[in-house]
Amino acid sequence: MNTPAFTIAAVERDTGLSKDVLRMWERRYGFPTPDRDEHGERLYPAPQVERLRLVKRLMDAGHRPGKLLALADDDLLALAPKRPPQAVHTAQALPDGHFEEFVAHIRQHDVAGYQQALQQRLARQGLFAFVQDTVAPLATLIGEAWEAGHIEVFEEHLFTELTKRQLRQAIAALPRTAQPPRVVLTSVPEEQHILGLLMVEAVLSLEGADCIPLGTQMPILDIARAAEAHQADIVALSFSVAFPQRQISGLLTHLRSVLPATVELWAGGAGVRRLSDLSGVRIMHDLSSALAALAAWRAAAKPEAGPHPSA
Repeated sequence: MNTPAFTIAAVERDTGLSKDVLRMWERRYGFPTPDRDEHGERLYPAPQVERLRLVKRLMDAGHRPGKLLALADDDLLALAPKRPPQAVHTAQALPDGHFEEFVAHIRQHDVAGYQQALQQRLARQGLFAFVQDTVAPLATLIGEAWEAGHIEVFEEHLFTELTKRQLRQAIAALPRTAQPPRVVLTSVPEEQHILGLLMVEAVLSLEGADCIPLGTQMPILDIARAAEAHQADIVALSFSVAFPQRQISGLLTHLRSVLPATVELWAGGAGVRRLSDLSGVRIMHDLSSALAALAAWRAAAKPEAGPHPSA
């Protein structure tokens, strides 16, 4: 059987390493060592792509590429952060417990069973408790299971896609009140995770906020343009734990500098939990923080009853 091989563009998309970096490493460090097709274009064997993904992950954790690329595969794996096996059995310590059913459906690739379990939990809890006590801790649990090697990447993607579908359906079913503040929700380039944004959108929409979801990976200047176009009161970003920590402060500072002073900037998600306070940025450590920030904005603005002026 032929070993799968990937073009340089595919490797760039899969690993987050630019083509220029891949070529430079090839020259400087002798890795990767792609083959060539009949046109002389680089083709990267799958094992090299896996090694590159691991190197990128370790770089995001603060390691230097030169040292990483000199290591053997076993030594690289030893550096990768691993949670103890019991980490995936922490459901009993999480709010509302009984997450084993959800994890089992995902591991068994039981789409219908997982969707039914979500729908039943949503009907029993209501949307706010469902987001706070089921979706948020379940996302943590699935992430831990993937990191510990208990579920595959495609299973984590299945969980994400099915949970996104349920949240979007629940948000769409809410009455559209369009009350202030108007909140633009998005993420910065290279931040592909959207569950955090959907959870915040659900919670804020329940409180009557006028939410404008823009999806993920918006360039900084386009976020500022969108805030102006929508006459936003708040821009809310989400950072996952997978996003490089060292980049977050600079990105937030840059965005703060191009947003009008009247537009608040909120940042939440697992990626900001260890972030130091930043001037002009409100850090959200959990969904309750988002509700508190919403209440604070309304108390300060004291808006008159009725829709947003431009609604």
